[in-house]
Amino acid sequence: MPLSRSPSPVPGSGGGGGWSSPGLGLDSGKSTPANVSSGPVAWESAKMRPHNPNTFSSFSSQNKGFFSRHMRRLSSSLPQFNGQRDTWKEKNGRGPRWIRKVPLAGRIRSIYGRMGRRLKMILLLMLVAALCYTIFYTTPLVYYWRRSFGGGNKFVIILGANVGGGVMEWKGAREWAVERDSVRNKRKYANRWGYDLEIVDMSTKKKYAHEWRESWEKVDFVRSTLRKYPKAEWVWWLDLNTFIMEPSVSLQDHIFNHLEQEVERDINYFNPRNISHPFTEHYLDEVSRSPVGDGKANSINMLMTQDCAGFNLGSFFMRRSDWTDRLLDVWWDPVTYEQKHMQWEHKEQDALDQLYQTQPWVRKHMGFLHQRKINSFPPGACNPDGGPKNKHIHYEENQRDFLVSLAGCEWGRDCWGEMYYYREFSYWLNRNPWERFKEDLIAVIWFKLTGKKVKL
Repeated sequence: MPLSRSPSPVPGSGGGGGWSSPGLGLDSGKSTPANVSSGPVAWESAKMRPHNPNTFSSFSSQNKGFFSRHMRRLSSSLPQFNGQRDTWKEKNGRGPRWIRKVPLAGRIRSIYGRMGRRLKMILLLMLVAALCYTIFYTTPLVYYWRRSFGGGNKFVIILGANVGGGVMEWKGAREWAVERDSVRNKRKYANRWGYDLEIVDMSTKKKYAHEWRESWEKVDFVRSTLRKYPKAEWVWWLDLNTFIMEPSVSLQDHIFNHLEQEVERDINYFNPRNISHPFTEHYLDEVSRSPVGDGKANSINMLMTQDCAGFNLGSFFMRRSDWTDRLLDVWWDPVTYEQKHMQWEHKEQDALDQLYQTQPWVRKHMGFLHQRKINSFPPGACNPDGGPKNKHIHYEENQRDFLVSLAGCEWGRDCWGEMYYYREFSYWLNRNPWERFKEDLIAVIWFKLTGKKVKL
C-alpha cells in the first residue's frame, strides 16, 4: 500500500535532524562558524520559560496578586533620589543649577502635572469655594450681591438721630456715645444685608416747634423717604435708643419670608388699652367687620408692636401703597391733633391710636407683631416697681431677641449704661470661632497663669 505522505525525518540523522535544505549545508563564506547550541530549539525554550518562576528577567512582571501590584504602583509614584552625597550641594544655592533656572510657574506646573486626577479635582473645588467665600462674604461685593439678588433694595432703615444737639437741650458726652453706637450698629447691619440707611435729624426745628410737633416729624420723614427711594417697598423706622442684637439675621428671614405666620391681625391677642375690636356696624363690609381683615399678608401695609401702654412707634414698618400715602396725610394733618395735643401724652402714638379706633379703613390694613420680635424692652421699662420681667415685653437673653429698645431710659435710667451692656452682650453672642478661641481659651489660661485680665 503506497504511503499517503512522506515519512518523517529520522531524528539524529544529518547531524541535527530534520529535512535537508538545499544551500544550507554549503559554506557561507564566513570565517566564524555559526553559534549552534545542542539544546532544544529557541522557540521551545521560550515556550517553557514562563512556566518557571525563577527564569523570567528582572524587568518583566507577573502582576500576580493585588498587594504586589499595589506596592509596585506606590513605589513607582515616589520621587527618586540620587544616592550621591553631594548631589544637592551647590556653592551659591540650595539646589542644583537646573532647578534654580526653572521659574516658579514651571515648578508649580510640574508639581500639578504629577498629581492624580482625584487630587486635582479636590484642589480645584477647594480653590473655587475659597474664591467664592472671599468675593461674596469679605469684599464690598456682598452689599451689591445681597442688594440685587437678595432683595435688599426693597428695604430702607430710617434712624432718627439728634444731629448737633438734643430735642430740648444740648447733648453731653454720654448722649454722643449713645448716638455713635446706635448709628454704627445700624450702618453695619444695612451694609451687611444690602439695605439703604437714612439718618434723619430729629432735633427741634422751627417749622415744628410752633405747632408742638417735637416728635411728630417722623411722619414727615417716612413720607419723604418713600419719595427719595422709589424702589423701596418697606421702610423701617427706628428710634435712636435702639440696638440690633442679632445682626446675622436679615429682615427677610426674621419676618417677611413668613409674614403670615408672624403677624397678628386681631388686636385682642394683646390689648392693653381695651380697644373694641372688630367693628360691628351693619353698614360696613365684611372685611371691615372681620377681626383679621381679609387674612392675606399682601394687604398689610403697616406693622407695629404694643407695649404696656398701647401702641409703640419706636420700631415699626410701613409698606409703599396708596393706603400708606393716605394715612400719612391724615396723620400729619393738624386737624387730627389740634384740640388734642395737650391731652395726648405720647403725641403721634396717641394720634394713630385715635385713627385706629375710629376709622375702619385704617384698621383693616394694620398688623401687629409680638413686641419681642422687633421691639424688646430692658427690665427697667414698663416695670416701675422692679418686679419680675414680662415675657411678652422684656428682652430674654436665652432666646436671643432680635432688637432691644431702651424706651424711657432718659427718665431716671442710664441710657449709656444700658446701651453699653447690650452692645457688649450682642458682641459676645455673635463672636466668630476665632474670637471664641482667643477669649474663652487663651485669655482664660493667661488669667490663671498671671492673674491679669487681657483683651485679645
